[in-house]
Amino acid sequence: MTAIKEKELFERIEVLPLDLKVKIVDKILTNLNGLDKSIDNLWFKKALERKNDIENGEVHLIDGNEVFEKVKQRFS
Repeated sequence: MTAIKEKELFERIEVLPLDLKVKIVDKILTNLNGLDKSIDNLWFKKALERKNDIENGEVHLIDGNEVFEKVKQRFS
């Protein structure tokens, strides 16, 4: 890729919406690292465990705004 084409690519990426940028990053990382279904399965299993913990009342959820406010206060 020539320098001009590279620059043009980066300029185009900068103006893309965030959700599309995330998809591009995911595609690049998958391309670099390859797919590993065992990792996907572990994440799926962990997500189900967390969901069950929430539904069974085993964990206490905290509103995201409250979390960010505490972080802001702590680091201000």
